Amino acid sequence: MNFLRRRIVDFAYFLNTADAYQRKKQFFYNLLENNKFGHKKYFDFFMIALIFFSVAILIVEVKSDVPEYVKFFNVYVISIIFLVEYLLRLWTSSSVSEVIINYSEHDTMLGRKFNLFRAFLKIVKTKFEFILSPQALIDLLAILPFFHELRLLRLFVLFRVFKLFRYTARFRVFISVLSTKKFEFLILLMFASIVIFVSSVLVYVMEANNPKSPINTLFDAFYWSIVTIATVGYGDVVAVTTEGRIVAIFVIIAGISVIAFTTSIVVSAFSEKLDEIREMKTIDDIRTLKHFYLICGYESVAAEVASKLKSDNLTIIVLDESQERIANAKKDGLIALNYDPGNVESYKKTGIDFDMQVKSVLCLRESDVENVYTTLTVRSLSKKVNITSLLMDDINRKKLNFAGVDEILYPKGLVGLISKELIGRPVAFEAIHALRNDYYGVNIEEILIDGRINENIHYVGELLNANFKIVLLGIYKKDKKRFFFNPLKDTMLESGDYLLVIGKGTFIKEFERYLHKKSRV
Repeated sequence: MNFLRRRIVDFAYFLNTADAYQRKKQFFYNLLENNKFGHKKYFDFFMIALIFFSVAILIVEVKSDVPEYVKFFNVYVISIIFLVEYLLRLWTSSSVSEVIINYSEHDTMLGRKFNLFRAFLKIVKTKFEFILSPQALIDLLAILPFFHELRLLRLFVLFRVFKLFRYTARFRVFISVLSTKKFEFLILLMFASIVIFVSSVLVYVMEANNPKSPINTLFDAFYWSIVTIATVGYGDVVAVTTEGRIVAIFVIIAGISVIAFTTSIVVSAFSEKLDEIREMKTIDDIRTLKHFYLICGYESVAAEVASKLKSDNLTIIVLDESQERIANAKKDGLIALNYDPGNVESYKKTGIDFDMQVKSVLCLRESDVENVYTTLTVRSLSKKVNITSLLMDDINRKKLNFAGVDEILYPKGLVGLISKELIGRPVAFEAIHALRNDYYGVNIEEILIDGRINENIHYVGELLNANFKIVLLGIYKKDKKRFFFNPLKDTMLESGDYLLVIGKGTFIKEFERYLHKKSRV
């Protein structure tokens, strides 16, 4: 017996540490349960197609002959596919090896022999919890048409329709919303059941001895009660006696109450969950985006940056823990989520893939502490994504650099630099102030000097920006991480430099076209 226990524990450890086994199990779990898994939607579409095919064949079979190969595919092939899916779900629903290992280590720690029977009971209990779950029971009933000889079991094809809830996220959302009102629905069911039972007995007693009444059995009375309380009014079974009609009046009033109560419960459930449903829809939309800018924090600077990016038809996602700021972002027409950008769970919920989806993370909170936390969080999830952060106090520059920021925006430094250059020239200050007003139609743009442009243009004097009525404010050299204000004409340009230019938007575009056109010469 000890030998058997030891072998079982050894095998459990083997499975738990076997990379190939764990990869396969994780793959099938993702395929069946993980909505973020790329291949899951194709699997869901395939299973939905099989379900509709099964039901269509069942309908056609009622009055028409179906080819044998179609019957074979419907009854055996589809059933086997559903059986394999059921077994895979049973397999991935819990880990047998982990249960054995946990019980073995627990018993060893307490200095006693491993109780294999107790571990076995735990495994059976866990698996039966899955087997007896509503969705698993539907999966099992959908397999029963496999026993084609028992013709009645072929009707269980209809249970395959209920499997649609597994593969359609909207159905699951609908059910989850209604499930929040379990108690209310239970009270409603109890009330309706009492009314149906009492009214069925009463109308049966009142009508059964009347030869003109269509209510001759208790089942007729039960059917009449259901139809009446539902306010359907088929008219095929009606009360003909005065007493029976009095009962009918009360049942109709009760039926109106039931319908009104049901409607109010459903409306209440969806009203309470409306924000959550919208949030889920937003998250689903984000997962389909290919490239976007992620703005963390939505204050005055972030609003200005977002407005500029939006004007360039770029996609922006905003994360902020403040409901008020998120409301402002939504008013500005942005996709915004009320999540803390400094919390890892926020990114797990959204399912954002930094390496594949995010062009740049912009930490624009007007608090260096918040920006440092956000940077550390994002950098723990991705080493490659570009992070740009706002710096409010130069004393915190090293902290941001240590956290992993690629670019730092320091407004005070730029203001100081411009002030130094324009000191004693108030008209120049007015000009700089005018740049912030869209009324003037003047823009500040960044132009990248790439390798192709740098092959033909080597110095600032060769840019000829004055011919396009463009003012060159300065050059940012990325390799030196320095900004050179008002550079001289003999300043050398290098690939990777950024030109910071000021001018009319149309003139800037013409200037960019000129640079790229010259690069093709």
